[in-house]
Amino acid sequence: MADRAQQITAAARELLDAEGPDALSMRRIAERVGIRAPSLYKHFPDKAAVEAALQAQGMAQLAQELEAAEAETGVEPPLLALARAYRRHALANPHLYRITHARPLARTALPEGLEDRAAMPLVRAAHGDVDIARSLWAFAHGMVVLELDGRFPPGADLDAAWRTGCEAFAQAIHDKTQGDTA
Repeated sequence: MADRAQQITAAARELLDAEGPDALSMRRIAERVGIRAPSLYKHFPDKAAVEAALQAQGMAQLAQELEAAEAETGVEPPLLALARAYRRHALANPHLYRITHARPLARTALPEGLEDRAAMPLVRAAHGDVDIARSLWAFAHGMVVLELDGRFPPGADLDAAWRTGCEAFAQAIHDKTQGDTA
């Protein structure tokens, strides 16, 4: 990505982090960069392209955080470590999380292999079972969105809910791998 495009993406990320997705407009981004809005179109054809660049950033950041959690062996069960990393990522970057995971994914704008890279820690934790990995991702996404939206009752023990969900997935993985070898 060219220097100006990186500046534009950085300005968009600052706006997103500070004010949320509704703050993203080509005019506001241009003001942050210190250029006129029409100049943005030399680097990004439209706002959707800027959002796609932010999605790629969010996906890459999540991939890095999941890979780091995966590499920390022995601290806690792998699924719980990945779930904690996923939750930390979403809660620390709620607007980036939402633009990356709660909107249609601009797959054609992602760097090649990035979506798979972000998914692979879950697939490996599920012993290669893509269906279990997708189910685990759906569980984590649902838990995070409910938490971000303040939908759990006050005092709900969310750590226990995450632990219970991860234990259920761990049991499903165990049962499936035992069934495969029997």
